[in-house]
Amino acid sequence: MDSLTQVILGAAVSVAVMRRRTAVWKAALWGGVAGTLPDLDVFFSHGDPILDMVLHRAESHALFWLTLFSLPFAALVARVQGEWAQWRWWWLAMWLALVTHPLLDAFTVYGTQLWLPFSNYPVALGSVFIIDPAVTLPWLVGLLVVLARRGDVRGQRANRWGLAVGTAVLLLGVGLQAQVECQARRSLAAQGVVAERVLVTPAPLTMLLWRVVAMDGDAYYEGFHALLDAPGGMRFERFDHGTRFEAAVAGIDGAQRIRRFSHGFYRLQEDGRGRLVITDLRMGQEPHYSFAFAVAERGSDFRPLPVAQSVGGHGPIAPALAWLGRRIRGEQLPAPR
Repeated sequence: MDSLTQVILGAAVSVAVMRRRTAVWKAALWGGVAGTLPDLDVFFSHGDPILDMVLHRAESHALFWLTLFSLPFAALVARVQGEWAQWRWWWLAMWLALVTHPLLDAFTVYGTQLWLPFSNYPVALGSVFIIDPAVTLPWLVGLLVVLARRGDVRGQRANRWGLAVGTAVLLLGVGLQAQVECQARRSLAAQGVVAERVLVTPAPLTMLLWRVVAMDGDAYYEGFHALLDAPGGMRFERFDHGTRFEAAVAGIDGAQRIRRFSHGFYRLQEDGRGRLVITDLRMGQEPHYSFAFAVAERGSDFRPLPVAQSVGGHGPIAPALAWLGRRIRGEQLPAPR
């Protein structure tokens, strides 16, 4: 999730644990710090944009390492605040503020390596967009109330309610995702598409509209479903998967990392400059994706580039937002290209 949401969640969780055992602003401050610490890995470059992508949300987001780190970190907080007698409560507050960060990230589609050092499998439920006000606002409102009321009983109750409502929205997203996936699979089957794998993710900023990607051999399909759509099957567009380029990337480490990290939701294509590009299809929509990398260039055959080049990006924002607003209301509009 976005950094602001992580700070808010960490602060709200810390306040809920510490209650009136310390000043509410202290609990919120240190919880906010703990809530943002895992994302500091973005400041470390690995010298390659693909490595920067797949190694983000790795050790710094692993539950095992964060649990170990929480002990000295909580001891430091208790010492700095002169509250060593409360260090066990500070440890519980800091541990929860730290581990809820990657757990929340795991609800997004990016991929969070929760189980390191035992497994580097990137957990990616994909049931919430990286920014979703419906999740963040209840946590923010509850936190602001408890701060305004200086941690009194009513303020603490408001903070707990905020945490509960925001968490309920997250779980609602999981349920909606499963419902849309069932409908998408039925629609695909009715159109004669036997999908090897299906991805269902919410559109930017909302759970009222969902994007579906289905992989089927030499092709992939993209469709959208709004909760306000009229009854009937989903519509899908077919796109080339680029399987003819598989042999060209078989020995390229970066391309194989993207194949694994994306759980198979990728495409290969040659761009207008003779470069072979691998694209993660999970983040973005046709034809614009956040993560696309040129990994080889054409000569007599494709030659791997010494270092992958990031070529991803987004399209014009205004037309995309206009389309999003109308599509949420159930209008069957073609996606902006």
